[in-house]
Amino acid sequence: MRAASAPYRIGISGSYGGMNLGDEAILEGILSGLRAAVPAHVTVFSRNPPDTLAGHRVERAVDPRTLTRREMAPEIEDLDLLVLGGGGILYDHDAEAYLREVFLAHEKGVPVIVYGISAGPLTTTAARRAVREALNACAVVTVRDRQGLRLLEDVGATREILLTADPALLLEPESLPTETLRAEGVEFDRHLVGFSVREPGPAAPDIDPVEYHAMLAHAADFVVERLDADVVFVPMERADVQHSHAVVAAMRNAERAEILRRRYSPRQILDLVGRFEFAVGMRLHFLIFAALRATPFTALPYASKVTGLLEDLDVEMPPLGSVGTGQLIARIDRSWDTHEEIRAKIKSRVPALQDRARRTNELLVELLRKSEATHTKEETGR
Repeated sequence: MRAASAPYRIGISGSYGGMNLGDEAILEGILSGLRAAVPAHVTVFSRNPPDTLAGHRVERAVDPRTLTRREMAPEIEDLDLLVLGGGGILYDHDAEAYLREVFLAHEKGVPVIVYGISAGPLTTTAARRAVREALNACAVVTVRDRQGLRLLEDVGATREILLTADPALLLEPESLPTETLRAEGVEFDRHLVGFSVREPGPAAPDIDPVEYHAMLAHAADFVVERLDADVVFVPMERADVQHSHAVVAAMRNAERAEILRRRYSPRQILDLVGRFEFAVGMRLHFLIFAALRATPFTALPYASKVTGLLEDLDVEMPPLGSVGTGQLIARIDRSWDTHEEIRAKIKSRVPALQDRARRTNELLVELLRKSEATHTKEETGR
C-alpha cells in the first residue's frame, strides 16, 4: 500500500513519443491537471522514451512495444492507477496493441481510467471484442466526443461511458519569438492564414491525397487572392510536411506560402495559431488550438473526432468526402465575411468544453482516492 507521504504511482499509455503534436498536447494537458491535483510519480508508456523525457515533466518513460508481456507485467503491477489515453487510439489497426497494458492492469488488480478518448473505425471482430472486454473491466471510461460514445456502446461496452473533452483544451500558450518565425519566412506585416493538412492513415483511410491536395491548393490560392494573405502550413507531425509541399506545389501562388520546418512544442504552436487572422484545417488539434485562441476557421472533417469538435462549437461543415473545391472556397469566403461572428461563437463555447476537460481529471483523482480508501480498509481488516 502507498505510504501517506509518497506520491501516487501513475502510468499513462497512449500514442506518445513526439510523433504528433496533437498527442503531445494531450499528454501535456493530462500532466498539467494531474500535477496540480496530487503528488505523482508518472511513467509514460511511449514509443520514444528519450523524447518524452525531454519534452514533459515525467519521472520515467518506457517503450512497451520493445518489451515482452512478462517484462511489462512488473511495470504495470507497481502502479496505483493506469491511464489509457487520451486521443483516437481505439481503431481497428492498433486497438489491441494499446489495450495490452489495460489487460495486464486488469490481471494485476490495477484500476484503469480511460481518459477522454475517441474511437473508430472499429469494424473487425477482434478489435471490437478486445475493446468491449477491456472497457467493461475499467473503473472509469470517458470519451471526448459523442460519436465515440455511441460507437463504444455499439460494440457492446456496458460500463457507463462519460462524455468529457480533450485535455489539450486546457493548454496555455508559450510565447514563440517573432524572430524564430521570420527565419522560417513568415512575414508579420502581412495578413496570415494558417493551413493544416494530414496524411491518409488508419484514422482517415478514405482520404484521396491527389484530390484533397488539389482542393486545398485551390483554397490556398483563393485565400491569397481574396484576402491578400500569406498562407502558413503548420505540420502537426512529420508526414504533414510532405503533404504540405504537395499542396504548395499545386498552387498558382506558391511564393505566398510557407511551410514550417523547425520543431515546436504544442504550446508554441498554440501561440502561433493565435496570430493567424483565419485558419483552414484538417488536423483536430490544429482546430482545437484555433478554438482556444478564438481564431476563426473553416474545417475539413475527415473523422468523427473532428466532427465531434465542430458539433460542440456549433460550427457547420459537411464531411471531407462530400465537399468539392467550389464548396470549400464558398465556405471559406462565407466564413471570412462572418469571421467576427464565428470568433464570438467559439469564445462562448470553449469554456464549457474546458469544464468538461477538467472533469476527466476530477474523475481520475476521485478514483485514486477511492482506490486508496479501499486498500486502507482491506489492510485494516486483516
